[in-house]
Amino acid sequence: MNNRKFGYIRVSSKDQNEGRQIEAMKQVGIDERDIFIDKQSGKDFNRKNYQLVKMMLREGDVLYVQSLDRFGRNKEAILNEWQDITKNIRAHIVIIDMPLLDTTKYQDNLGNLITDLVLQILSWLAEEERTKIKTRQKEGIALAKKQGMHLGRPKAKITAEFITVYNAWKIGELTAVEAMKQADIAKTTFYRLVKKYEGQN
Repeated sequence: MNNRKFGYIRVSSKDQNEGRQIEAMKQVGIDERDIFIDKQSGKDFNRKNYQLVKMMLREGDVLYVQSLDRFGRNKEAILNEWQDITKNIRAHIVIIDMPLLDTTKYQDNLGNLITDLVLQILSWLAEEERTKIKTRQKEGIALAKKQGMHLGRPKAKITAEFITVYNAWKIGELTAVEAMKQADIAKTTFYRLVKKYEGQN
């Protein structure tokens, strides 16, 4: 029985562009029907199509992944999955943009040792990068709050312009739609401001 080649692609739900990864899979001779794509975070391996391709792997088959961070982002989980595929299923893994992470090249103990060492370092780096990004996001939000910046949609305020159109609307000079257009505010915002303004007076 011939060994099969499978491709695994992961893109985050925000980044829908998997074209580059598909092209890389085709270049190493993988049929499009054997390419499995997940559009979700790499924080763990509870991904539908990853679990499906893993179930299909048999001894001697090869699983291709574009880069280690497409495989996963959690160091411990990456190492566990790698061991499960290469040691228990006895299939191979090839990380396309990292030639050292190609288990088809290493059939001896020294080769396996090199692969394991490189994998440990790279998976640690992937996790560190993820942690740094999260830390930077938290620091950025904290700084913005400290400086008084409002994150998200700004709160609508009662302005002189709103009061003018409100009065015109109340006496029938403007329709509600015309008042909203003149004040350049949405329907829900307009009525929220009306309620707020009338509550003050």
